[in-house]
Amino acid sequence: MSSYLTGQLDEALTPAAGRAGFSNGPPPGQSPDINDVNPENAAGQRPGTLNAVLDDGEAQKSALVQDNGSTEPLTDADLDLLASVDPANGPEELVLSSGQYRVDAASLAFGPDKGSVLVTGLSTAERDSTLTSLDLTVAGVSLAGLVFTGLAGTAIIRRSLRPLEELSAVATSVSRLPLSSGEVAMPMRVPPAAAQPGTEVGTVGLALNEMIDHVTSALRERHASETKVRQFVADASHELRTPLTSIRGYTELVLMSETVSPAGRSALERVDSESRRMSSLVEDLLLLARLDEGQRGEVSDVDLTELVIETTSDARVTAPAYTWSLDLPEEPVEIRAVGTEIRQVLINLLSNAHKHTPPGTKIATALTITPDDDGEHATVTVTDSGPGIDPSFLDTIFTRFSRGDAARSAGTGSTTSTGLGLAIVKALVEANGGTISVTSEPGRTQFRVDLPLPQPARQVQHILV
Repeated sequence: MSSYLTGQLDEALTPAAGRAGFSNGPPPGQSPDINDVNPENAAGQRPGTLNAVLDDGEAQKSALVQDNGSTEPLTDADLDLLASVDPANGPEELVLSSGQYRVDAASLAFGPDKGSVLVTGLSTAERDSTLTSLDLTVAGVSLAGLVFTGLAGTAIIRRSLRPLEELSAVATSVSRLPLSSGEVAMPMRVPPAAAQPGTEVGTVGLALNEMIDHVTSALRERHASETKVRQFVADASHELRTPLTSIRGYTELVLMSETVSPAGRSALERVDSESRRMSSLVEDLLLLARLDEGQRGEVSDVDLTELVIETTSDARVTAPAYTWSLDLPEEPVEIRAVGTEIRQVLINLLSNAHKHTPPGTKIATALTITPDDDGEHATVTVTDSGPGIDPSFLDTIFTRFSRGDAARSAGTGSTTSTGLGLAIVKALVEANGGTISVTSEPGRTQFRVDLPLPQPARQVQHILV
């Protein structure tokens, strides 16, 4: 477009020069005279046209057509620039005081040395304005095209990827299911429209549905197997209670009524000790089986402060060789829970603290109110200054039949541990809507139990026992 408009200006220069003077000599029959060239003649000249007659580089006449049709002479600076225009070079552009011009020079056949030159120029303002408008138009159209292409492309891509979003939603829903234990229902599936084998996405959707079906079947079989095992454990534990009670009874009867040798008495006492240990194990297994089946006591208002005081006092009497301390709130803390289950939690934690640490260990029990995002919780902590727990054992410490005797070898009861105490604690805490955690390092091991609290937090006043 620039070349085209510039060509039009160049074509218009020749007529403009002809209207200002003679480029090929005077008319026939007239004597050559430079006065015949009249740049001031604005007839037929459009505004912005300039003409200048130069003789040997000296300006003789000049005129610039104004918007109202009048003419004004050019400035000396403009004439100096026009004097440098060579007729042999053709049209060129100059920046004058009144703007940018396309100028051309033509030799006049007047004068003895024939060195007269007529310089004609046309303003490039219209051309430049047109090119600027064209630039803005192209830029605007291009920008609009890019925006439209982006929006259309986004719509097309989103439409194409919509089945993938459905696949992602299904996979996310499955990933959030509690699959670790219990009966798991997985009703979510990829919609049939996104599970057709004709496309890549459809093939993935179909494979995902088949995988979910396979996982569902495996989980169903696992749950059935777990149910059978739990039922067996519950039945076996229940049936073993009677013979174990009989063994203990007959052993005690023989020890009290019969005269036996020292070796025989030692053997009978060993039988009585092991039968008691097995009875404890059976009771623990039966308790876990009942919790798995949802057999629990009645939920009621429980004074957690009273339970902490009672269980700590009992533990202090049972293990007087340890240093016990108690930290309680100023007012009683009540929770909604099964009282016997919370009592069992506290008994197991306190028993675990003194059984697996050496005499003289400091054991601190604390009850506080802890605010968090879900409200307020009653927090019970049991902290001891024992040797700590092996870090490799912390991840499995709450699993059933898990023992960490090597980490707490200084305790007195490691040989009689069944590995069910902390598993029972975790099951009982979770059954009452709480959570349990443990942190351990040499010299400090802390078990923390958080139970939901239906009342506002109270100001804590430390009471050291």
